Amino acid sequence: MTQSFQRRDVLRLAAAGAAALCGGVRAQGGGWPNRPVNMVVPFPAGGGTDAFARPLSAQFAKIAGQTLVIDNRGGAGGTVGASIASKAQGDGYTLFMGAVHHAIAPSIYPKLDYDLEKDFVPLMLLANVPQVVVVNPRRVTANTLQEFVAAAKRNPGKLNYGSAGAGTSHHLAGELFKLQTGTFITHIPYRGAGPALSDLIAGNVDLMFDGLGSSAQHIKGGRIKALMVAGSKRNPAFPDVPCAAEVGLPDYTVTTWYGLWAPKGTPADVQARIVDDMKKALATDELKAIWGQNGSEIPNLTMASYGGFVNSEIKRWAAVVKASGAKLE
Repeated sequence: MTQSFQRRDVLRLAAAGAAALCGGVRAQGGGWPNRPVNMVVPFPAGGGTDAFARPLSAQFAKIAGQTLVIDNRGGAGGTVGASIASKAQGDGYTLFMGAVHHAIAPSIYPKLDYDLEKDFVPLMLLANVPQVVVVNPRRVTANTLQEFVAAAKRNPGKLNYGSAGAGTSHHLAGELFKLQTGTFITHIPYRGAGPALSDLIAGNVDLMFDGLGSSAQHIKGGRIKALMVAGSKRNPAFPDVPCAAEVGLPDYTVTTWYGLWAPKGTPADVQARIVDDMKKALATDELKAIWGQNGSEIPNLTMASYGGFVNSEIKRWAAVVKASGAKLE
């Protein structure tokens, strides 16, 4: 009796152990995320990308139950961080938060060691923010864009603008502005929007063509002055700032968009889970409020549709690079 019971007990425990082991394997293989996720942000802390990445990280952690670690890897207009992310293992534990700059890079950096469309999986558009022309009020006395353009024409090359680096949207927005206004303004490249914005606030450069995401709080605080929002309509976050169409530049439409990719090879089920969790994060009241304050709506563009959008942006900016003659400096 005792031996029979012990034998049945052993068999029961063995079966339970096998089931638990199989369950553990399933959890490890399909239970993404079961450890912290690393998100490469290819610019220094304090720029426009960070303005969206850090609050997104906090909400993602609540939804997914794992930390989303922000890994700032600045340099070469965002291409250093992109290169690092492109070589990461495609297991869902490395993500890449890039920007419009990465659609520009193929046309201006001749020897990139990664291909945005071949080495990454497009996941989703996270934010789409109009650019704004901002000046340091101590260095630039113009109160309107028209006054600024007139001053620039009287003093060719004497005014300068800071950018997040050669080949970024800040740089190309400046070159497009020069083409459309017939002005010459000297380009000063930095290693990210954060350092460029700090120098603008400090009075070391005259102006920036910046995304509202990073400039918004400083405009509201009076440290910098907004002369124009790019595009055909005013931004709800800054209703008093005229849009490009109102000041005689109907074709000046520039947005700083931010998107999410995963390295090539990331499993399809993990891709879907990432997109689902990110959508949930973007749907929270906290992120809706932050996105609104930064001048962005919540986009709804994922996977193949997002990939098509990126491809169209690569072609669009290639045309601007060719027309302006923009190059590395």
